[in-house]
Amino acid sequence: MESFYYPAKIWLAFGEVVIGNQEIAGWLMNNGFPEVAALGHAIRGSEEATAWLFQNKYFHLAAFDAAIDENLKAYQWLRANNHPFLAVFAEACHGRQSAIDWFYQNKMEAFVLIAKRIKDLRDNTTFDYHKKKF
Repeated sequence: MESFYYPAKIWLAFGEVVIGNQEIAGWLMNNGFPEVAALGHAIRGSEEATAWLFQNKYFHLAAFDAAIDENLKAYQWLRANNHPFLAVFAEACHGRQSAIDWFYQNKMEAFVLIAKRIKDLRDNTTFDYHKKKF
């Protein structure tokens, strides 16, 4: 499996952006992780953030966001382009037990918490599904 892209503290900061913490989003923007902040905003429904991910060639993060939106082509793109971690993470964001179990088996419980935050957000928010297609 490829690297997990970012240190644990950055993923935890991402989890805060998902629940709307703008102070942490600003910290990410100003400390070399604007794509992580953009991903958090994209997951929250920002089309501008999604466009920024594409424009700055963070295709894997845009695909992760789309896979969370249940875009099968984006999920397949993650698998086909060697991003299995993000594919499993997207599955966990849908509450799929096999993906959640994988995180527990690999002692990565923090990702279960982040996935739950994303699932809760997605389940309780109405979004505009006119985001870019894969």
